[in-house]
Amino acid sequence: MTFLWPDMLWLLAAVPALVAVYVLLLRRKKKAALRYASLAIVKEALGAGQRFRRHVPPLLFLLALATMLAAIARPAALVRLPTQQLTIILAMDVSGSMRARDVEPNRLVASQEAAKAFVADLPRGVRVGVVAFAGTAAVVQAPTQNREDIVAAIDRFQLQRGTAIGSGIILSLATIFPDAGIDVGDSIYGRDPRRSLPLDQARAPEKKEFTPVPPGSYGSAAIVLLTDGQRTTGPDSLEAAKMAADRGVRVFTVGVGTPAGEVIGFEGWSFRARLDEDTLKAIADRTHGEYFHAGTAMDLKKIYEGLSARLVFEKQHTEITALFSAAAACLALAAGLLSLLWFGRIL
Repeated sequence: MTFLWPDMLWLLAAVPALVAVYVLLLRRKKKAALRYASLAIVKEALGAGQRFRRHVPPLLFLLALATMLAAIARPAALVRLPTQQLTIILAMDVSGSMRARDVEPNRLVASQEAAKAFVADLPRGVRVGVVAFAGTAAVVQAPTQNREDIVAAIDRFQLQRGTAIGSGIILSLATIFPDAGIDVGDSIYGRDPRRSLPLDQARAPEKKEFTPVPPGSYGSAAIVLLTDGQRTTGPDSLEAAKMAADRGVRVFTVGVGTPAGEVIGFEGWSFRARLDEDTLKAIADRTHGEYFHAGTAMDLKKIYEGLSARLVFEKQHTEITALFSAAAACLALAAGLLSLLWFGRIL
C-alpha cells in the first residue's frame, strides 16, 4: 500500500499525544479515588470486567481517529476492479475439422454452446464481437452489447474449408481498431481490395502513424481465439500475433480437441485434424495472454467461465481513502454505542 499525500502522515503523531493525555486523566481519577475510606470498596464496586470495559470505548475511538488521519494521506493499493469499456472479440474456427466428435456432441456445437454461456455471464456493459474464420475470416457480428444478436451470430456458423488462424487474429484487430488503418485486404487475402471497387471509388488507403506499445498493455479489449487445428492457409499465425502484441492486445487461445487428432471426412476430402498446441501457446505467450486446452465439452465450459473472471476484472492501483473513512466511521460508531450501553454516556 502507498500514500498519495505521504507528508500528511505526520498528523498521526497526535495519536500518541492523546494516549498520553488519557493516561494523565486516569492518574488524576486515581488520586481522586484515594479520598474514599477504602480502595477495596471501589474496586469491589467496579469489578474486573467493569475496569476493562471502561478502556474499550476510548481505545476504539483512538483507532478511529488514527484511521481518519491515515485517510487524509490518501492511501492507495492494488485492487481487483471491473474493467471499464471492455470489448471482447470471439475469433472462432469454423473449418471442416470442427465436425469431429472427440468433443461431444462435436467440436463446433460444444464451442458454440460454451461461447453462448460465456457471453451470457458477461456484464451487460461489455461489448462482444464475433469473427469466424476458416480459409478466410469474416466479421459475423460487430462489437455490441446486445446479447441476442451475439447468440444469433454464433448460431449461424457454417463449416468451410481451410484454417487461417492468422486471418482471424488480423480481422479481430481491425474490428477492435476500425480507424487504425490496418490493411485487412492485403494481410488476409494477399491482394489489393481496391481492385473490386469502381475506378471513381478506388483510393489509396489512409496510412496511420503507428507506434508499438508493450504487449498486453491495452486493457480495453482482448481476443479469445478458439481453434481445433493447424494453420493451412492465410497469413502466418505468429506474425499476426506480433501485430496484436505491438498494439498491446492480449490473445487468449483455446485449443479444442486432442493433439493426436482425428480423421475427418469433409466435402469429399479425408484428413487428420491435429491440434497445434505449440503455435497456440506461442501466440498466447507473445501477446501476454494465456493458452487453454479443452479436451472435452466440460473443459471448454470451465475455460470460458475462468476467462470471464480474467477479462472482466483486472488489478488496478486505486485510491482507497473511502475504505479508510468507512472503517473510521464504524470504529467511532462502535465506541459511542458501547459507551452508551455500558456507562449511559457517549465517551
